Amino acid sequence: MYTLCHGAPADVRPDPEGAVYRYLDRLAIPFDRIDHGPVHTMEDCRAADQVLGGIICKNLFLCNQQKTVFYLLMIREDKQFKTKDVSKQLGVSRLSFGTPEHMMQLLHIAPGAVSPMGLLFPSARDVHLVLDDDLPAGEFLGCHPCVNTASIRMKMEDFLHVYLPATGHAPAFVHIAAACTA
Repeated sequence: MYTLCHGAPADVRPDPEGAVYRYLDRLAIPFDRIDHGPVHTMEDCRAADQVLGGIICKNLFLCNQQKTVFYLLMIREDKQFKTKDVSKQLGVSRLSFGTPEHMMQLLHIAPGAVSPMGLLFPSARDVHLVLDDDLPAGEFLGCHPCVNTASIRMKMEDFLHVYLPATGHAPAFVHIAAACTA
């Protein structure tokens, strides 16, 4: 099935994936990695996430109505994004999904691979990071390294206190209620 590897692969990966590994290495952030076929949905990610462990996140690339202010929202996989609730907490009249073109321009990521790892690029300086207030409670964070053919896991502590400060991003926190199950 999947093989859990520690650190960057032995082969050189093209950017943006390779840039993620070099950045984490430069920051001395240990991470685990698995390679897998392309994944496009949260369901596709489940098998990889079970190997990695940690909090499974939905990463959503959002923008204001004018498409002038951009957000990367990270929420737990078991929660439901409600535009109205998050918009109100951020003081934005209406959030919508950002375009694939803006996502590529700012985060160097294509749809299906949205990840906070894209924040390392200088073009992402103006992307606002927004975290579900439950996320920091987890020991590990799993995400894509800017491609949907690999997944990585790092300690949440390293993500919050080493990676984010190095990228110049301080997260805003929002409360997202757990999804109701009937």
